[in-house]
Amino acid sequence: MWIDLDQTLWKVAILMAYFLTLLLLSFYGSHRYLMVYLYRKYGGGDPTPKARFEDALLPIVTIQLPLFNERYVVERLIEATCQIDYPLDRLEIQILDDSTDDTTALALELAERFRAQGIDIKVLHRTDRTGYKAGALQAGMAVARGELIAVFDADFVPQPEFLRLTIDHFTDPKVGMVQARWGYINRDYSLLTRAQAVLLDGHFVLEHTARNRSGRFFNFNGTAGMWRRTAIEEAGGWEHHTLTEDLDLSYRAQLKGWQFIFLRDVVVPSEIPVEMNAFKAQQHRWAKGSLQTAIKLLPRVLKSPLPFKVKLEAFHHLTGNLAYLLLVVLAVLMPLATLVRIQHGWYEVMILDLPIFISATFSVCYFYWVSQREIGRDRLEIVRLIPAVLGIGIGVSLNNAKAVVEALVGYKTPFVRTPKYAIERRGGESWTSKLYIRKTTLMPLLEFALGLWFSYAIWTVFVDGRYNLYSLPFLMLFQFGFFYVASLSVTQSLMTRSSAQPN
Repeated sequence: MWIDLDQTLWKVAILMAYFLTLLLLSFYGSHRYLMVYLYRKYGGGDPTPKARFEDALLPIVTIQLPLFNERYVVERLIEATCQIDYPLDRLEIQILDDSTDDTTALALELAERFRAQGIDIKVLHRTDRTGYKAGALQAGMAVARGELIAVFDADFVPQPEFLRLTIDHFTDPKVGMVQARWGYINRDYSLLTRAQAVLLDGHFVLEHTARNRSGRFFNFNGTAGMWRRTAIEEAGGWEHHTLTEDLDLSYRAQLKGWQFIFLRDVVVPSEIPVEMNAFKAQQHRWAKGSLQTAIKLLPRVLKSPLPFKVKLEAFHHLTGNLAYLLLVVLAVLMPLATLVRIQHGWYEVMILDLPIFISATFSVCYFYWVSQREIGRDRLEIVRLIPAVLGIGIGVSLNNAKAVVEALVGYKTPFVRTPKYAIERRGGESWTSKLYIRKTTLMPLLEFALGLWFSYAIWTVFVDGRYNLYSLPFLMLFQFGFFYVASLSVTQSLMTRSSAQPN
């Protein structure tokens, strides 16, 4: 009797923890319905500038190009930037170089070539990385002559018309920042890059548009945008308390009353990571930095006189990566809950599981479906990609949950930039022999372990799951996600023929 009671208590505890985790995930998952609703309500074409600058009154613009060991893309970046259409007497280009390799020599050579063509371009090389990217941007701004400051990371290729498409929005003295949408020159390189593109499109196409057009806070994404210098200064300048200096500054500037503008239809091409370990490092930095920003600024937002809708959206925005920690908890509990409920029938599924599925899972599918349709992607392609997008999102949850925990406990780590290899198309130059490749860690072992955990649950359902076969798609999705991320982390690392330089 006592043994049966003990087993019953354990089963109840597992199911309670399982459904509580699902409910918490539903809180963040269902928020995507709100994003789609706001997008459909306030979307449409980009806002029109209130006025136009006369050519004689165009403001001076400083373009900042922060670099750290970017030998493969530095030429592409600088050449594209120097092709931007703008009066040369009102344009300054700063190459903010913290490199420890031959990137500095390449930058100096390129700068000399374009200076000979009458372009005001200079290399500002730092011998230390104090403040990392934020420190470089702040140091550059201290000697910049521009009233407006545009920023492009090394993996971006600004188009010639970028300034002409964005600058007139600054005729409104209340506008502090204008952000363009990211495009992806290597979108179709692999399943990993296609999935990343979908994930980023959801952020830019739906979230940015919905937040900005509905009067909520949104953020500068660190690149492909332009700031009013006064807005940066009034907000306190670039700070490096967090790993997402762009998100941090964005919230501080908006708290000061500056207005931001998102231009969905102005797209700046970029290169996204082609290797899993680089992608995971980028995701780790973004997840950790957003929680650090939440800890730093969310109390200030909640205490401010801002409307409740702005505060609620800020909470969702800044704490959204907590969902990764919940996802890991769910990954541990789901096979246990499946085994406990092995004899449950369809009635229990309809009552307990279906509402949570609609709010937590279907919302994500719907969110990315809408984002892809809005930019004209083929329906069949979207259907094929969404399972991979969900699986990869699940697969990196352990990596991102680690970042969340580090932020919550205050564990400091350096800014790890994402390596770029100038990989633009499938079948082009190989990246496996290049420098900067990140070595894998022990994380894939844990990801493999979770994949095996789900494999055991799947086998059990097949053997004895007479009424529980409905759970197989979910179990297989988690299994695929963890196995895919872990295996790609390891196999790509083994493919490399040279050691990564310190980042």
